[in-house]
Amino acid sequence: MKRQIIKIDENKCNGCGECIPGCPEGALQLIDGKAHLVSDLFCDGLGACLGKCPQDAIQVEEREAKPYSEAQVMENIMKAGINTIKAHLNHLKAHGEMHYYAQALDILKAEGYDVDSLTQEATMACGCRGTHAKKIEPQLTEKEMSGCIKSELGQWPVQLSLINPAAQYFENADLLISADCVPYAFGDFHRRFLKGKIVITFCPKLDSDLERYIDKLAQIFSLHNIKSLSIVRMEVPCCGGIEVLIKRALKKAGKQHSAQTNIISIDGKII
Repeated sequence: MKRQIIKIDENKCNGCGECIPGCPEGALQLIDGKAHLVSDLFCDGLGACLGKCPQDAIQVEEREAKPYSEAQVMENIMKAGINTIKAHLNHLKAHGEMHYYAQALDILKAEGYDVDSLTQEATMACGCRGTHAKKIEPQLTEKEMSGCIKSELGQWPVQLSLINPAAQYFENADLLISADCVPYAFGDFHRRFLKGKIVITFCPKLDSDLERYIDKLAQIFSLHNIKSLSIVRMEVPCCGGIEVLIKRALKKAGKQHSAQTNIISIDGKII
């Protein structure tokens, strides 16, 4: 199957080993002085190791790979001890991978672990700085902003693949779901669509594992009170997949929302 998985540039890797503790799943090992991915089965493709590499030798790519196996990962992790188990649970929660997180807890329960104590101590800490949920407040004064176009972004991250469904900024949010291309095609995106909203962005054509996206969106709708829902997408037919995914996620969550949809033409006009 094709999926997201890491790739290591051996020419850049200097064997420092800083990526090793950044991968609680045990997918990386130092072999002959270089970091190597020892098994596709252990790599979830979420990229926790990216922020740990000082040589920029690790990237995430999409290629043919064996499916990630939570069962085999847990077998490997339990051998490494409690701290590694906690790091793995934190890693899954930080990325919103609640399906794998539930699998991990079931395995731990079957093996006799005190799951309550493990989950009580679990935090959202993760080695991936790009996944840390953050509310953004305006930093510049009006005088400092003179001559600049103000960003209306109110949270981080924005990509659905990185978003944590439990992030508190979703509570009572006016939620905007945008196709990736819209901010490039529509020049007034921030003022016209983004201002005052929490945004999620993805591409229904190019992103892989859309079923996982449906699960994430369903979790967001289930965990939070969403005040309003709006969609902005491109005119191209494949972009209509955004509305399909949202409808499926709402159905899965048992929620009903009427969404305002805006469609943007390729030449940057609202249709």
